[in-house]
Amino acid sequence: MREEYELVVIGGGPAGMAAALSAQEAGLRDILIVERDKELGGILNQCIHTGFGLHYFQEDLTGPEYASRFIKMLQATGVRQSLETMALEIRPGGGGHSPETRTEIHIVSKREGYRIVRTKTLVLAMGCRERTRGAAGIPGARPSGILTAGAAQRYINLEGYMVGRKALVLGSGDVGLIMARRMSLEGAEVLACVERLPYSSGLTRNVVQCLYDFAIPLYLSHTIIDIRGVKRVEGAVVCRVDEWGKPIPGTEMDFACDTILLSVGLIPENELSRQAGVEIDRRTGGAFVYEDRETLLPGVFACGNVLQVHDLVDDVTEEGMLAGRAAARYAMDRRTPAVPALELACGQGIRCVVPQRIRPDNPEETIEIDFRVDRMVQDGTVVLQSGAEEVARLRRDRLSPGEMEKWKLPKALLLGKARLDSAAPLILSLEEAVL
Repeated sequence: MREEYELVVIGGGPAGMAAALSAQEAGLRDILIVERDKELGGILNQCIHTGFGLHYFQEDLTGPEYASRFIKMLQATGVRQSLETMALEIRPGGGGHSPETRTEIHIVSKREGYRIVRTKTLVLAMGCRERTRGAAGIPGARPSGILTAGAAQRYINLEGYMVGRKALVLGSGDVGLIMARRMSLEGAEVLACVERLPYSSGLTRNVVQCLYDFAIPLYLSHTIIDIRGVKRVEGAVVCRVDEWGKPIPGTEMDFACDTILLSVGLIPENELSRQAGVEIDRRTGGAFVYEDRETLLPGVFACGNVLQVHDLVDDVTEEGMLAGRAAARYAMDRRTPAVPALELACGQGIRCVVPQRIRPDNPEETIEIDFRVDRMVQDGTVVLQSGAEEVARLRRDRLSPGEMEKWKLPKALLLGKARLDSAAPLILSLEEAVL
């Protein structure tokens, strides 16, 4: 069974819904969203706390409320949804619009069986997954009671199960911080949040609202060096670590607990992307992309957490809208002839940057650069350079690796100062104020 579409979106979370909606608004009509869950919304459906939509809707919404608004908007468009459907394989077609050169996606569902769909253009919006205990290399026994923070969130918020009564949180990612608060509200005792890095890897607002407001201690530069228990977790040993992450003898603390929640990082879900031949940036864990979020494979776009791990769902939506508009232009063959792209690279103090390529013929009026720094900085300046020429600079009172920075530059400014004839990349670097 073969089907033909102008656009296929893999993933029905906030990024995928935004991409499909903006592509439809730009003029596409034959759009399919492939989602492996039983309903659209992605991770939003289990995020029952508020804090969503403050930028996009100018309202303070819960995750399900935010998802519901997009689901209702999609229902009015005629965008087709294939739920409880797994994408198995992507076969890029070379970027052409003829049936012979279109991208093929092999999908399967219980209701409709195995299908092959062809599309002029494809948007990857598969989100991300949590790093597990095995990936983090945590020593100790292997009893029950050790869960990722996202799994605990699903058990409590969607399934109605309480995962423990005395918990220790390892890692200070946003999901871990939020679950520390959630378990406290459900009556559990959260003993502490332990972070190996010298700074929190989550948003400052979540540190304040989820830990400080609930009197939950945050131990920076600490990690778990042992877990005790036979059938169920009985306790854990926490130790301070040096600048290289090695435990410092004599600093051990013993915590008696029955649950350990892991919030030790998120990994973009790019197995399908790699299989399709999409080139992956080891810094972000997502694809190399142009400014419109097209990957280096023609006609294949990426957005949301599958491209880079975001802090705010509003930013995920904005990126999905950008990718959807660009995908629509590609499908309708409305792009101007391609010109050589500028490479954007990380300099001193910058951990990762998106996009990694910028094309001067982009129809958007502004070019947005997303980046993260590699250390805590007070009073820092981010500088964009083209060779010896300074293109622009951005000053910030505070920069943290746990918070993504967004820099919108007028395209005219960028193209007016960048050396388009140079093979040297644009360099984004960080300067600290000298006291």
